[in-house]
Amino acid sequence: MTENPQTSAEVTCPCCQARLTIDLSLGAVLHHEPPPKPSSVTDLKEAVEALKTETAERDARFKKHMKAEKDKGKVLDRKFQELLKKAKDAPDTPPPPRDIDLD
Repeated sequence: MTENPQTSAEVTCPCCQARLTIDLSLGAVLHHEPPPKPSSVTDLKEAVEALKTETAERDARFKKHMKAEKDKGKVLDRKFQELLKKAKDAPDTPPPPRDIDLD
């Protein structure tokens, strides 16, 4: 009887624990199976509390941005008034001559 040489091998990635099927003759990955994801929720009560705190933080950020958006018009108007005041106080000087105007 003749023995069939093994043509593929299964390897576990040391970094991410994924399972790879590799063709030994080609040296190519034939199949990649991602590692199982660990359950991030160990306690249902903790998950509910985390969701509540996320909701509260999101609402606080939303209110902060709404207040900033309401005051945005006042800030822009104040900046405009300051720049207008500076423009009125600055002396009127004609612009410097351009090179094309000197010909």
